[in-house]
Amino acid sequence: MVEKLSEEARSTLARELPDWALEGEHLKRSFRFRDFSEAFGFMTRVALLAEAQDHHPEWSNVWNRVEIALSTHDAGGLSARDVRLAHAIDRLLNG
Repeated sequence: MVEKLSEEARSTLARELPDWALEGEHLKRSFRFRDFSEAFGFMTRVALLAEAQDHHPEWSNVWNRVEIALSTHDAGGLSARDVRLAHAIDRLLNG
């Protein structure tokens, strides 16, 4: 079973992932793109990352907006898997 992040690890998330919000047992981030095609392309790249990590986000897409929420159901909350995927998603956007 995957372990939940400790309180100490959770306390570093704001500094470690400044563009993500800690909301309860989720890491959340909103993204805006020029149009639907750009948003969908981003989602496709995230899907490939998620599949490779065997860790899949909760997400939604409305035209140029993508909302992502990360949590590990097996752990009952946030785990290192969520942090790892958030970093990978950030790298997609930052090069």
